[in-house]
Amino acid sequence: MPWHPHLWHPTTQVALHPEPLRVSSAKGAVLQRDDGSSLIDAISSWWVTLHGHSEPSIAAAIAKQAQVMEQVIFANFSHSPAEQLATRLAAHSGLERLFFSDNGSTAVEVALKIAWQFWRNQNNERRQLIAFEGAYHGDTFGAMALGDRSIFTEPYDPLLFDVARVPWPHTHWGDDDVETREAEALKALEAALAIPTAAVILEPLIQGASGMRMVRPEFLRGVEALVRAHGALIIADEVMTGFGRTGALFACQRAGIQPDLMALSKGLTGGFLPMGGTLASEALYQGFISEEPLKTFFHGHSFTANPLGCAAALASLALLEQNPKRFEDFEARHTQHLQTLASLPQVKDVRCQGTMAAFELKCGSTSYLNPVGRQLQKLCLQRGVYIRPLGNVVYLLPPLCISDDQLSNCYRAIGDGIPQIA
Repeated sequence: MPWHPHLWHPTTQVALHPEPLRVSSAKGAVLQRDDGSSLIDAISSWWVTLHGHSEPSIAAAIAKQAQVMEQVIFANFSHSPAEQLATRLAAHSGLERLFFSDNGSTAVEVALKIAWQFWRNQNNERRQLIAFEGAYHGDTFGAMALGDRSIFTEPYDPLLFDVARVPWPHTHWGDDDVETREAEALKALEAALAIPTAAVILEPLIQGASGMRMVRPEFLRGVEALVRAHGALIIADEVMTGFGRTGALFACQRAGIQPDLMALSKGLTGGFLPMGGTLASEALYQGFISEEPLKTFFHGHSFTANPLGCAAALASLALLEQNPKRFEDFEARHTQHLQTLASLPQVKDVRCQGTMAAFELKCGSTSYLNPVGRQLQKLCLQRGVYIRPLGNVVYLLPPLCISDDQLSNCYRAIGDGIPQIA
């Protein structure tokens, strides 16, 4: 179909891209198109569809809640769905307080603002923020500033505040010098921490948008030890990695680290409704309790703790709690297929973590604008599989419900398409 005359699509240059694919319905791991054809959604619709499209229990929870209360201002009121969700997430994360927002970027913004104001409330001059090379934390200004500079941020660079950066020693199968690069990165982090630092922010285990760049748990434990030794806070951006995506409920748990703040979104509601949340420690929360009004955390969103979103999140969390093997055992399902792909001469740097599998194509630049990804995407579409490579980085991040046959079809489409790429 042609481009709609009144829509503006995200991250899309309409002068260069084909018209959008119209979808009429979605069920499980499958998107049904208007023309009667279907596609396996191999990337969970931008990493949000956790259990599968139209998951009945989540749909029912939303419908039930909608008949009781759809929305109420959260600055003056509270309600059971929000309280239940906060209690259950606190139990799973070890972080006692939950601040609701709207999406991943705002969840990061909230974490940033809490960390910064906490030290201000203590009359402690910690003015440095540290992030990692290649990081992506969202598209709002604070989140952009924390992320590495890229084509996404270039138009706005003059408006972004400075952030200290240290290397991200990402690794892959057969990486023989990862320990050396980890040691160098930790040395750089220690040097950066010599300046009084408010917080260090990281994407635990996997940097998503920069190319599914994975690090070892050992490295993150080294990061945590240095940050603790220097008295700074740790912000874990689990917008993508949360809710089973790395093989544990939270990536921090698989890495064996405990952050002070955790940003959540995407899979929070199982992909049904937009919602963000920032978990914080009780110690941080207490840093805002004062008879001085200026120590208040003056931040809010119109749909904060939306009851429909809370109902969806509770239903999604229940599914994860009832069947943890579904995400804990997913990595083995990827591995058998990745071993076959790794033998192709065009493939390098294969890696896998939980439900996420990735590799790179040996073809020129690693830039996001490398056209090789779009070529492979087109070939896979012809075989009924939807992928969205990041430049030359090809990845699969399917919903948990995907069948073995559907997963095999995804890998078969990719494997058949790779030799045809110009």
